[in-house]
Amino acid sequence: MRRFENRSGRGLYRSRDGVILGVCRGIAEYFDFSVFWVRTITIIVLFCSGLWPIAGLYFIAALVMKPEPVIPILTEDEQEFYDSYTHSRRGAVNRVRRRYDNLERRIRRIEDTVTSREFDWDRRIEN
Repeated sequence: MRRFENRSGRGLYRSRDGVILGVCRGIAEYFDFSVFWVRTITIIVLFCSGLWPIAGLYFIAALVMKPEPVIPILTEDEQEFYDSYTHSRRGAVNRVRRRYDNLERRIRRIEDTVTSREFDWDRRIEN
């Protein structure tokens, strides 16, 4: 079971449309609450607790929560890539680079086959 994932399969992310770092909107979307009420409760608790404890927790939550993906995640592979990217950008870039290098090698082999003399002779014989 994935951590920070609700029943709809959508994880707990900081919203990109939030006012201050998107924490309240992200929590509201995760629990399917109104953003207005989450912000109202946060402000009430902020003033009742003496500003610093809740403000500190808010910024810690902003650091811990991953930002919402720009493109919605549809498959497990996309979720795995997004998780690897948010945890280790260098690892994700290396994975994309390996995939690109593999595709480039395959294309070069196809080009070598198509431009070889045997391919030309085989094509002439078939025609």
